[in-house]
Amino acid sequence: MARSNSLAHRPTSLASSAAALLAWYDRHARALPWRAAPGAEQRADVYRVWLSEVMLQQTTVAAVAPYYARFLERWPTIEDLAAASREDVLAAWAGLGYYARARKLHESAGLIAAEFSGRFPGTEAELLELPGIGPYTAAAIAAIAFGQKTTVVDGNVERVIARLFAVQTPLPDAKPEIQALTASLVPETRAGDFAQAMMDLGATICTSKRPACVLCPWTEQCLARREGLTEVLPRRAEKAERPVRRGVAFFARDHRGFILLRRRADKGLLGGMLEVPSTPWRTQGWPRKSALTHAPFEAEWKKRVGRVGHTFTHFYLELDVCAAMAARGVAVDGEWADPAKLGELALPSVMKKVVSLGLRT
Repeated sequence: MARSNSLAHRPTSLASSAAALLAWYDRHARALPWRAAPGAEQRADVYRVWLSEVMLQQTTVAAVAPYYARFLERWPTIEDLAAASREDVLAAWAGLGYYARARKLHESAGLIAAEFSGRFPGTEAELLELPGIGPYTAAAIAAIAFGQKTTVVDGNVERVIARLFAVQTPLPDAKPEIQALTASLVPETRAGDFAQAMMDLGATICTSKRPACVLCPWTEQCLARREGLTEVLPRRAEKAERPVRRGVAFFARDHRGFILLRRRADKGLLGGMLEVPSTPWRTQGWPRKSALTHAPFEAEWKKRVGRVGHTFTHFYLELDVCAAMAARGVAVDGEWADPAKLGELALPSVMKKVVSLGLRT
């Protein structure tokens, strides 16, 4: 039976653990565009911290970096972002995924500009009131931008703490235990540096595979290393097999070669983004006759010209693609888009795949 862990199993003095990590961070901190230098008197800009933390949700630093740079170049201040159209923000976000983040980012920018005169709320509790900011993001902003003592736990931190304290409880059930253990380590000062040091340690040293334990500032204190459990922690509950959903997409062009797109409802998956018209997505396949009842207009739709696959968080999608030319003047629910300007539109990755396939037919 797996033993429970608590502060009674702490590996060493908590104060010395924090000091060792901060000393390591002072030497090895990653240079990231939203950060202040370790130990800097002037903290990182809150707008940059907020933007980076929202973008980094469920995404890697490498994937975020070019989007972050383009966002800052186009909207260098919170007021600039608030004044932008939502469609422009969604278009700039296209390809980064989890599109509700972009909608809520824009909504929060408007609220901050209108109700707080462009100044971010300064406490964790106030930050939690903003759209799209959950406990992790609020804690991260409060610590990094405002220097408040908060407990910041992301996936990297979960891994570090599970190993440091040899937490045997599988994730996600271990989250409350890991949260408490992390809180026990946070120092009274330099809370923002400590949070970023934990993230860096997990990203560069205490990695999911082949951790570089000999380079870790906590190598002597780490209970997982001492007990030979580094490669098996953190434990995770078995995931259910990802289900498959199926649909039919209707790739239509007019006499100019423009492509028919329509906007998805705000709520739900890919909310507010543009899409190639399609059937609903469901577990069973679509017989041709049933699928054609969802076509955007009557036409001689070519039978499947290809299939597109795309992995979402909770399911895998297979879209069979049909194609047709629209008659002049046909009534449609949507908009005709110039293929040369698709890069300017809020088109998610799965729909870019559909368009790419359609353009080859």
